[in-house]
Order: sequence, then structure tokens, then C-alpha cells
Amino acid sequence: MAKVTLGKTGITVEKNAFGALPIQRISRQEAVGLLRKAYDSGVTFFDTARWYTDSEEKVGEAFAGMREKVYIATKTGASNAEDFWKDLETSLHNLQTDYIDIYQFHNPAFCPKPGDGTGLYEAMLEARTRGKVRHIGITNHRLNVAMEAVESGLYETLQFPFCYLATEKDIELVNRTAEKGMGFIAMKALSGGLITNSAAAYAYLARFDNVLPIWGVQRESELDAFLSYIQCPPVMNEELEAVIAHDRQELSGNFCRGCGYCMPCPVGIEINNMARMSLLIRRSPSQAQLTPQAQEKMHKIKECLHCGKCKSKCPYGLDTPTLLEKNYQDYLEILAGKEY
Repeated sequence: MAKVTLGKTGITVEKNAFGALPIQRISRQEAVGLLRKAYDSGVTFFDTARWYTDSEEKVGEAFAGMREKVYIATKTGASNAEDFWKDLETSLHNLQTDYIDIYQFHNPAFCPKPGDGTGLYEAMLEARTRGKVRHIGITNHRLNVAMEAVESGLYETLQFPFCYLATEKDIELVNRTAEKGMGFIAMKALSGGLITNSAAAYAYLARFDNVLPIWGVQRESELDAFLSYIQCPPVMNEELEAVIAHDRQELSGNFCRGCGYCMPCPVGIEINNMARMSLLIRRSPSQAQLTPQAQEKMHKIKECLHCGKCKSKCPYGLDTPTLLEKNYQDYLEILAGKEY
């Protein structure tokens, strides 16, 4: 059973963590069942956020009465101190707890620091002094903001997208957190569903001693796969290396990670899925992507205003309208070859 310690926090857990974003899409009973099964099988780190609708409430119900047995990380998207305190109190209530193990600023466009005028970092420090927060973290999708947070010395953990599609700069970031004594929490370890070989994903991340992957879980079959790796972790071999090499070739360059920070769209385009539809069809069973409902969503792309809002909000600097149009044209070609 592999363990990882999150830097100077001293939090040591099994190198499999539960990402609770997807459980907002399932019933409370199903979600609580998955969370408890994960815990019963050795998982003790659970990551959620205020933005994940009822995810916090489900986590809170799952671990009511046994709070001290798990580590819970959540996030605030507040942009000022007043909203920070509102978010914190709401999270504490939802999670049925009086403290949060790691409280994280949720993908801010800048690195919150003392004296920056927002009052955010000062509020975080006060929350830690009061015992409501035990460790201070930050999440981000922007490499420059993430590196600034690491170099600032103000944060105990960084949550950042990291998988076997990582660039050299991403790997440099991971190594730098280790040098600075920061914990590194890897989100998007399956690149938003584009990576379909979880064994290869696990084996790659196992190479980094300081990285804690959080796996987004929505179905029991998904959870079972990751739980099986606790006792029988995949080992990098020629077969998995070949999978990684193929995926790196196919997914290199500009592609949508599905993070959703471009949303909402003024005309209702589901950008975070429509901008990567051709990849989803090629890399997973296509039936679900070709239903009448899916077609209706794709046809919404014709209503694009070209307002540029999605492009300006993309943390990866993608030309989102162009990606949408390309995926729509690819989709029409796929439909033309199908019989209905």
C-alpha cells in the first residue's frame, strides 16, 4: 500500500484520493455509498468544493460521526473577505464539521497574498488561527499563477492538473513543490475523461513520490478500478509505455481539458464538452455522443455569438470558438457516415 505525505502539512494518506466533483451528478444515497466504500477500502483523503453544488453535503453525510478518521479538502471561489467567510461557514455546515483539513482558494486568476487589497489571504490566516482551517492551499489551471504560489512560500499545498500528458514545465512545477516542502495534489489525472487507461495513468503518477492523485468518481465500477490498485498497483511496463506514447501523440497540442472555466455560455453552448467532442467520440464508446440529445447540444454551436468570453476565460489560452467550430464540422462528418 503506497503512501504519500503532503509536504509540511504532515498529512500522510494512501496514494489514492477521492475527487468528489462527479458525485454531484448522482443521488445522495449513491454518493454516500461510494464515499463510504472508498473509506472502508483504505481511502482517507476526500476533495470537494463549494462550487460543486451538493457535493459537500454528500461528503458531510458520509462521514458524520467519524470526522477525525478522514481528511477533507474543500475550496472557496470568493473574491473578497466577506464572501470568504460566507463560503467557509457554509462549507463547515455542509460538511458537518468544525474544521477543514485543507482549505483552498479555487482557481483564482491571481495568487492571493497579504496586502493585495482583497483581504483573502488575511481572512485565510485568521480562519487558521481560529482553528476552522488547518492548512492553506490553492488550486489553479494557470501555470504562471501556480508557480507564483509555490515561490511565494504562502501555501502548504498546490492542486494542479497533472497526468501523463504533462509538459516539461508541469513536471518542473511538481519538482519545485517538492523542493519547497509543499504538497502536490494532482487533479485531472485522467485529463477530464480523455485518458481511458487508468492503469497507465496510475503507473505514471506513481513515479512522483510527492504527488497525491485525486480520482473523480461517479460510478462504482470506476471506484472499484482505483481500489484494486491499492493492493495491486500497476507497474510501468512496455505495454503501458506504448499506451502513453500513443496518447501523447494523439492529444498533443491544443485540446480542451473540459475544466469548465469558460462557462456559462451566453447562448447555452455546453462548451466544456462540445469543444472536445471529436476526441470523446474517438476515445470512448461513441453511442452516448451521437444520441438526439447530444446532437441537439452540438447544433447549438451554430448559435455562437463569437463574443470571445469563453476564449478570454480559458486558463489554457485556447482559441475556444475555433475549437468549437472544428469539433462541429468533425461531428457533422461523423453523422453523415451514420445511419439513423
